[in-house]
Amino acid sequence: MATTITMPQLGETVTEGTVERWLKKPGDAIDKYEAFVEVSTDKVNSEVPSPVTGTIREFLIAEGTTVATGTPIAIIDEVAVAGKSTNAEPAAASAPAPASTNGHSAATPAPVHAGAPEQALRGASPAVRRLAREHHIDVGAIRGTGANGRVTAEDVLAASRTAPARPASGTSTYGEPVPGTLIPLAGARRIIAERMVESKHAAPHAWSMVEADVTNAWKWRSREKDDFERETGYKLTLLPFFIRAVVESLGAFPLMNARFAAPPASSGQAGIYVEKDVNIGIAIGLATNLVVPVVKHADKLSIKGIAIASGELIDKARRNKLSADDLQGGTFTVNNNGANGSYASAPIINAGQAGIVTMEAIVKKPIVTEDDAIAIRHMMNVCLSLDHRVVDGYVASRFLTDLKRRLEAMGPAGVL
Repeated sequence: MATTITMPQLGETVTEGTVERWLKKPGDAIDKYEAFVEVSTDKVNSEVPSPVTGTIREFLIAEGTTVATGTPIAIIDEVAVAGKSTNAEPAAASAPAPASTNGHSAATPAPVHAGAPEQALRGASPAVRRLAREHHIDVGAIRGTGANGRVTAEDVLAASRTAPARPASGTSTYGEPVPGTLIPLAGARRIIAERMVESKHAAPHAWSMVEADVTNAWKWRSREKDDFERETGYKLTLLPFFIRAVVESLGAFPLMNARFAAPPASSGQAGIYVEKDVNIGIAIGLATNLVVPVVKHADKLSIKGIAIASGELIDKARRNKLSADDLQGGTFTVNNNGANGSYASAPIINAGQAGIVTMEAIVKKPIVTEDDAIAIRHMMNVCLSLDHRVVDGYVASRFLTDLKRRLEAMGPAGVL
């Protein structure tokens, strides 16, 4: 029976996807749950598994083409499997596999190439195969050290260290730029560029900054960091302290946790939708990408809870393990620019939100205290970009002042 595969919806707010790369070719056999296409959205890149076993008849969409979710992208001639009935209803490419929480199998088999060790290829996970592509390593040529000869990320990294250097005239990528060459604007980079232009064009950006004395918060974090790392396995930074202050200020100024609602075609009425949940996006810059995973219901979490939740998301981002669900639902964004030494910045708002706030570099400075003494304090600039359709300067300034007050009130005697 012929089964039509459609563009999956990788996230509840995702309306389109781009066929980045076909992992098979027409005429190839394919197993159920075997990855056959790499799809990218503005939220996530994902290798998508086949919902059926059969033979690929035809690809309906060319690589690099963006289509709406639900659009037919491929046809697979399904083969009968013992104990399994077939039907000709269209199948969404993101049909869940066993033990899966994000629409793809936890151990999706890779395509088998002629001459390559079948076990190594079929045992390599999508993340390992993606890592191999980034390092220009042939997975099939690697002897896996994992269970049953499975190729692991460590195997790929070890192979990359012994592989010959790629010539400067080779393919130029965002992660490995080559002077004098063009980096194709494709995949996540193209989507990021489009979304940033869209946000800057649609939302009239305004900007403001305050300087906060975070000396006591710094001392508190210093007192807790060793015990916290031993207990949780995550490093304790100032980020969760900052996020906790942000969510408290959002509670005091709900308009900052809102979005501009464009007029629906039916009613023609625009408005400002004040979000019920407080979901904080964390902007994370990676070598080849920018991702903004979301700490859900951050207002219900303690500093410790935020630290663990954000630590898990940052770890998943660095291992390329974020799911579509991790990247959706944000209502306000925090960007830790100070980790890279930035002193002040004017970030672009994440589309669909009213603002984004930055933690800049913490610098020890001589400060005149209230009693006119001079003391060395840990000072940090806090920068805010806001959608002026939603928030006026008066509200934004009060929000920043409130955030500064909460940061400065944090003390070393606090409880995580």
